[in-house]
Amino acid sequence: MPDAIAGIPDLASLPLFADEPEIAAYGVPGNTPASWTLAGHPAAPPPATAGPARSVPPRQQPAPPAATPAETSPIEDGIDWGLVRAFRQQAADRLSTALREREGLTPQAQRELGRGVVLDLLSSHADDALTTGAAVSTPRELAQLAAAVFDALFRLGRLQPLVDNPDVENIEITGCDHVLLEYSDGRLIPGPAVADSDEELIEALAFLASRSESNERPFSPANPTLHLRLDGGARLAASAWITPRPSVVIRRHRLRVVTLADLVARDMMGPDLAAFLAAAVKAKKSVVVSGPQGAGKTTLIRALASELGEWERIGTVETEYELHLHELTDQHRRITAWEARPGSGERGPNGKAAGEITLDDIIYDSFRFNLARILVGEVRGKEVLPMFKAMQGGAGSMSTTHAHSARAAIERLVTCAMEAGPHVTEQFAYRQIAEHIDLIVQIGLDTTGQDGGAYRERYITEVIAVEAGEHGRPAVTDVYAPGPDGRAAPKILPRQLAEDLARAGFSAAAFQGRQR
Repeated sequence: MPDAIAGIPDLASLPLFADEPEIAAYGVPGNTPASWTLAGHPAAPPPATAGPARSVPPRQQPAPPAATPAETSPIEDGIDWGLVRAFRQQAADRLSTALREREGLTPQAQRELGRGVVLDLLSSHADDALTTGAAVSTPRELAQLAAAVFDALFRLGRLQPLVDNPDVENIEITGCDHVLLEYSDGRLIPGPAVADSDEELIEALAFLASRSESNERPFSPANPTLHLRLDGGARLAASAWITPRPSVVIRRHRLRVVTLADLVARDMMGPDLAAFLAAAVKAKKSVVVSGPQGAGKTTLIRALASELGEWERIGTVETEYELHLHELTDQHRRITAWEARPGSGERGPNGKAAGEITLDDIIYDSFRFNLARILVGEVRGKEVLPMFKAMQGGAGSMSTTHAHSARAAIERLVTCAMEAGPHVTEQFAYRQIAEHIDLIVQIGLDTTGQDGGAYRERYITEVIAVEAGEHGRPAVTDVYAPGPDGRAAPKILPRQLAEDLARAGFSAAAFQGRQR
């Protein structure tokens, strides 16, 4: 191709393709070009807005994986997104043809091939501009265009800069141009448009869902909801056709590696409660963590799992990967992680869509995998039956559910069980809870200060012990109950539970000494 002296920048030297890319600004509110590091993460959080000053313990989270030259995103405002869409389609077509001729390429090799396709497209674009006398893009403009096309092809497109911001916890999208970024301290900041039209946003979501390397998911008028695990561990939920405008929420899990000690440092619980929970895990008590949306239920399960022995054989069963314990290879050396698959097409005589793999299917197979305990992840509906089966098959299971109190979690699980069909009775559901759940841990979430300023505070409010009572219904004991400040304070420790935890190193005497 012509070189830079002839009027065309040397594309091989652009940040997307160079060995040492230079990252420009992302255009995320609160960040400037100088604030971005090589991996595309801001060096400092956006400036604070009005609200109560709060002391936040130092964050303890792993450093992001090093970005490769093909995976950094120097995107700024001013990109011609119509041109990006056109290039993405051309690149996707070329890449599909190339992959048919070169089967068996690894995902990394496919990205390298895609990088070459983008380079070729940009070279042709520069040639055409020179031939027709049009303005030739600067190296910076070409770098931004190259990164935008690569993100659209292999990553999250215009969503990628928002997901890359480590201080953003939730991204709320209602239509292509109404975006709110919820930061870890509770602030809400308007974000940039993520598409030029609602139709384009739906198209981008469908492309993202169909592109999944391991678990493709449909998104269409026939399947108007989407739940998707994103690279890096974020969770995407989307609806269209059944909402006035397409609606999307992306939840970023900021704490991937976390311990109970970390949560004590963040004032989520006291050290005595952390010791109690650690002993409960070691004693193989089955635990359900409940709370409102965004309270940190999954984070607490990760912290509880950190108390497992590194050589303990465990399995995780989820509708979409969220725990990501299988990625913590230094912490969990014997683990199998399963993810359900929704399937597509017509349903067969058994009522299942073609290719569908349910949590029930996975639990059934998991009993041949030599597991010491099974973690079922989030229970929102019929997942409660696989949770019961996991608890029946072995002690020490863990799950999460949504409820406003620990006792309400019991009723919530009963309701979820009965949604499975008329074959599940209320009596059966209560009996399963009474026989197989040992503890329910409730998390509280405060999001508004006394003066109306935004902040976010998470803390455990109560822990109840569950055992079989009269007529098979669960009997409940308040082990930790809300104190004057709403936080969990020691109350009653049942004798059998105290004996079990004592064998795991917990001091019942210390608990009794802290009772209210």
